[in-house]
Amino acid sequence: MKVLLRSAVVLLLSSGSAFAATGNTSTIAGSATATVVAPITLTHTPGAALKFGTVTRGTGGTVVVTAAGAASVTGDVGLAPGTINGADAFTVTGDAARSFSVATSAGSLVSGANSMAFTTTASAGSVTLSAGGTGTFTVGGTLTVPATAVAGAYTGTYTATVTYN
Repeated sequence: MKVLLRSAVVLLLSSGSAFAATGNTSTIAGSATATVVAPITLTHTPGAALKFGTVTRGTGGTVVVTAAGAASVTGDVGLAPGTINGADAFTVTGDAARSFSVATSAGSLVSGANSMAFTTTASAGSVTLSAGGTGTFTVGGTLTVPATAVAGAYTGTYTATVTYN
């Protein structure tokens, strides 16, 4: 009988840990959400370009075109009479009323083996799209004209990048 009682106690004690007591676990559902927004799209305005104009070089200097399109010079550089200067222009479409940042790179104007470096400046570092999901910005820049610049027609490119904030 003692053996039977001892076996029953051992069985009871060892099986007690296999059953979880109430209050040791709890389960509830969590929640998840997602919002899909319209993709941001950058378009170059047809016919627009960062136009530094026609310049004379002298001993060198810079041509500055503001994001509003106004031109000025520094150093011994001049704007030729009748020159046309202008800022470049872009349109952005995307999610209505969402803001985005603007970044532009530097570039180089090239004529054959000759080149001149320029930097760019966007009209704003951050823009908010309208309720219709559109926005615009312009780009000005500073062209460095060295004293050794060779006469010729120079062309080049730079990049503009927009990113949702």
